Amino acid sequence: MRRVLWLRGMMTIKTYIAPSGIQGNGIYAGEAVKKGAVIWQLMEGLDPIFDKSLLTTLPEPMRSFLNRYSYPHHLYPDKIILDGDHGRFMNHSDTPNTDFKEIGSYGYAIQDIAEDEEITCNYNEFAPGFVLE
Repeated sequence: MRRVLWLRGMMTIKTYIAPSGIQGNGIYAGEAVKKGAVIWQLMEGLDPIFDKSLLTTLPEPMRSFLNRYSYPHHLYPDKIILDGDHGRFMNHSDTPNTDFKEIGSYGYAIQDIAEDEEITCNYNEFAPGFVLE
């Protein structure tokens, strides 16, 4: 039985979190999504923005959390954005089903995504130089 946690925040479609075959947990479509649909939109105020320098002052567990679930701000290289919704569980794929090339604004489905399909993105689109470890 899947564990469903519905959320509509920065993700503009219904989603839920479940174990992923890629890594740990992943984000899954809670509804069918058509190619070209906006699936994510930056809504400042809902995703906290921090100075990168904060990372050097925090205890290790907090630093580790921010390193895992934040990403670089597209306009301000000294800032990071903490993903405040299910989007933080989006796993990397070299052949993703979404497009985040319009950095900092929108994410789109680049193919139809079936209900219960894992939603993936290419981290290099918003974190250039990303290497999957």
